[in-house]
Amino acid sequence: MATYIMLSTLTDEGAKTIGSNPGRIKDVNREIEGMGVKVLQQYAVLGPFDFVNIVEAPDNETVARVSVQLGQRGSIKIQTLAAIPIDQFIAGMK
Repeated sequence: MATYIMLSTLTDEGAKTIGSNPGRIKDVNREIEGMGVKVLQQYAVLGPFDFVNIVEAPDNETVARVSVQLGQRGSIKIQTLAAIPIDQFIAGMK
């Protein structure tokens, strides 16, 4: 499984949903896991993004599909980054 960082920003619609139903966040996490991506960590953050999620997926295509499907809902904008464990990165540089 590969690790990815998903940076997300709520749209106005998404902010309204979370404001009225904060538990929706956990519902979406279960939906994501049903699509083959495991949520390892999740943080609400201050700054240009609203949430940072650390996830695992079998491949780029799976995490891209999840990212696009969530974005199509209109409640969130997502940037997804592939994350390389530092020891693996160092080994690859040799």
